[in-house]
Amino acid sequence: MGTLGGAGLAAAAGRERTVGMEGDRLASQARSSGLPAGGATGESPGVDAPLLGGSGSSALLQAEVLDLDEDEDDLEVFSKDASLMDMNSFSPMMPTSPLSMINQVKFEDEPDLKDLFITVDEPESHVTTIETFITYRIITKTSRGEFDSSEFEVRRRYQDFLWLKGKLEEAHPTLIIPPLPEKFIVKGMVERFNDDFIETRRKALQKFLNRIADHPTLTFNEDFKVFLTAQAWELSSHKKQGPGLLSRMGQTVRAVALSMRGVKSRPEEFMEMNNFIEIFSQKINLIDKISQRIYKEEREYSDEMREYGPIHLLWSASEEDLADTLKGVASCIDKCCKATEKRMAGLSEALLPVVHEYVLYSEMLMGVMKRRDQIQAELDSKVEALMYKKADADLLTEEIGKLEDKVECANNALKADWERWKHNMQNDIKSAFTEAAEENIHYYEQCLATWESFLASQTDLHMEETSEDKPEAH
Repeated sequence: MGTLGGAGLAAAAGRERTVGMEGDRLASQARSSGLPAGGATGESPGVDAPLLGGSGSSALLQAEVLDLDEDEDDLEVFSKDASLMDMNSFSPMMPTSPLSMINQVKFEDEPDLKDLFITVDEPESHVTTIETFITYRIITKTSRGEFDSSEFEVRRRYQDFLWLKGKLEEAHPTLIIPPLPEKFIVKGMVERFNDDFIETRRKALQKFLNRIADHPTLTFNEDFKVFLTAQAWELSSHKKQGPGLLSRMGQTVRAVALSMRGVKSRPEEFMEMNNFIEIFSQKINLIDKISQRIYKEEREYSDEMREYGPIHLLWSASEEDLADTLKGVASCIDKCCKATEKRMAGLSEALLPVVHEYVLYSEMLMGVMKRRDQIQAELDSKVEALMYKKADADLLTEEIGKLEDKVECANNALKADWERWKHNMQNDIKSAFTEAAEENIHYYEQCLATWESFLASQTDLHMEETSEDKPEAH
């Protein structure tokens, strides 16, 4: 009987003991009151079923146990997140009634209690004789027992983030690792150590770490813990514990050879996944380019409009009859400029980073698919070798068995993480565009109200002047 079947039997057994004790208690009360246990006919008044404590109850419970064992759908409640509870053994202290067992299981639709909070702030520039680089302060607050303290503070540079990303990919080749911001940017767009660029990178690095912290598997990675807690010299020592240069070169050569070889037959579900990634990559890159172009045009429009206010003020000084009107126009332009700046800030903080992050995600997804294919290609090569090499058949068979397990684990990890990523992606993009749309609506309503108010005041002024100019009737 499987693990879940054992859980169902334990629950049913606990229920049998509970209802049996309840039946004995009721029977004892009936005897003390001078009544037979089941009334005149041995049954409860008005109820055709036998008493809970009777033999009929035992037969009913045995049938329920069989039903639980035969129909795994009845055990769906216990399979929501089996990793959170060891169903193979039950502690004597653990309640075994069905209700208490259900309360022990965390359901997927229940919100997780966040126990790891990470902040990236206070960038500092460091200049040496060899290089210039930026470090960021990382503050981690946690209530997890595996951490030695509840709060840590370390400083990390971009290369440390790259190291962490590489270790996560190495340990979890088919999980979708959050992307890092690019190391280099297009020349001429912005200076590398410009304050705006540093702030944008800081936000992206913080999002990178928090996405890892929110991931159900990556959050418990040992290298991630070291990254958050180790001092600079400890991290440097930990990095040296990895495989040597020759070993890494060998792994790289083998990975390149497998990728060149390709896979003979990729499973249908991963073919569909790969097609989705290709289409998604094209569309999100196009959206990113359009968004950047819109932002650039809006910035140029804002810069040009900002010049019109002072021009109208200068004009009002030379036009005495139109001075109030020109000053009113200048005031409206100034208000619209401020509204435009606010909308631009919303685009740069809410929409553009989200779209560009998923551009980077599309590249990460292609890498994940490539690593999955490499694992399958390695299995295919061993199977092919077994067909032609009879001498090493036993050794190859053993290696094939291990690789089959490896492929299965890789596929299952990717499928589970894929659904999680798609759900997050849809929510993030929907939220970003909804927020941008609301900002646009508010912007145009604000500008429209500004000009309508000005035009209404001018209309009233004109009507007053017209009424004053009319001759009085005799």
